[in-house]
Amino acid sequence: MNATQPIHVRHEPPAERRLRALIEQGLPLVPRPWQALAEQCGLPEYMVMACMRRWQTEGLVKRLGLVVRHRPLGITANAMVVWDVPDEAVADLGRRLSTEPAVTLCYRRPRRLPDWPYNLFCMIHGTRRDRVLAALDEIVEKQALQAIPHRVLFSIKAYRQHGGRYTAEERP
Repeated sequence: MNATQPIHVRHEPPAERRLRALIEQGLPLVPRPWQALAEQCGLPEYMVMACMRRWQTEGLVKRLGLVVRHRPLGITANAMVVWDVPDEAVADLGRRLSTEPAVTLCYRRPRRLPDWPYNLFCMIHGTRRDRVLAALDEIVEKQALQAIPHRVLFSIKAYRQHGGRYTAEERP
């Protein structure tokens, strides 16, 4: 960008700013969540829906997600499996692991040498540790991962889960 190009700063109406802050809190668990949000931010429902469509088109909203609170459902044997994968193979192995039915989450992270050589992480959620470990054994066998160093870290405490927070200026 050169000095002669205008800088476009988006001026957001207060009702849209309130809507953005409300969306971060999660959709209300009611039959008409858009209507409930509309009432809270002072817009008609159709404008809330139009605003959400516009934000998606603009790329401000990429997706709406769901946080499942799995512990109350009895899914308490949750293991993070960390792998020390050669850098040139991590993308391929990550794709392969992500197709495994037992793997609920898979992502790459940078190594933190010298203490943490692991660069690929995957979660296996289950109701019992022995079942989670059996699922991991099946994955290792099926994907021929016997030579890949890894560790299994079971969760011992659940912390609060929520989506991203981006609007510090106005919390409903």
